[in-house]
Amino acid sequence: MKIAQLKKQILTMSANAKEGHIASAFSILDILWVLYDRILKITSENYKSEDRDRFILSKGHGCLALYVVLAEKGFFPKEELETFCSYDSNLGGHPDMNKCNGVEASTGSLGHGLPYAIGVAMALKIKKNSNRVYVLIGDGEANEGSVWESVLLAAHHKLNNLTCIVDNNHSTDRALGLGFEYRVDELTEKFLSFGWCVYTADGHDQRWIEQMLWGQDNKKPTVVIMNTVKGKGISVMENNQAWHHKYPSQDELTEMIEEL
Repeated sequence: MKIAQLKKQILTMSANAKEGHIASAFSILDILWVLYDRILKITSENYKSEDRDRFILSKGHGCLALYVVLAEKGFFPKEELETFCSYDSNLGGHPDMNKCNGVEASTGSLGHGLPYAIGVAMALKIKKNSNRVYVLIGDGEANEGSVWESVLLAAHHKLNNLTCIVDNNHSTDRALGLGFEYRVDELTEKFLSFGWCVYTADGHDQRWIEQMLWGQDNKKPTVVIMNTVKGKGISVMENNQAWHHKYPSQDELTEMIEEL
């Protein structure tokens, strides 16, 4: 299966580089694969042209998933994946649009990708360009005030060419799980209150992901809240915060690849 193959590549890259956010990459890998395989009007040939969709990975620390998908789709040679985080590599711990083919925006500082995407979406509307902008943020990142200022702005300008994807892997639960009846992470209610069209999906069910990403409102910006599992597919890693920023030893790498 393609996803298992890509996960093995991610594990190997991280182990060799002794770097990377594997668990975050695993939570978004299915989403990115569906985007680049079935949704986005973008290819390795047209990614610099005006006539293309745009995708921005706001949670840049999940870039291992983006790198393996871009390589699989021919944006750069697969051999380049072996250089991840090495000196002079184009593939750093956060994506750099000036170094890596196919990267739309340099990201990593959380809360910046959605404002950037809104600027792009507004520019496309001014140019009467019918292409769409997709941006992926994390649920933890959604604690940034810049995210909600941007959400308000997008609704005000009726940016119906914008789709925000939330990787809802419950990072927020650990940071803000206060034990109160009121849930600070009720993203559906929040986005609805800001005037967005809201969908939810299982972020690891590719048929469901595809169906929800095709959905869009003709008057409002759209958000798809993808319910995911951090470290999906590796039992020791799933929902284990110890693996937020950790690389496997050679023995762990062997065990994880066998599990996949």
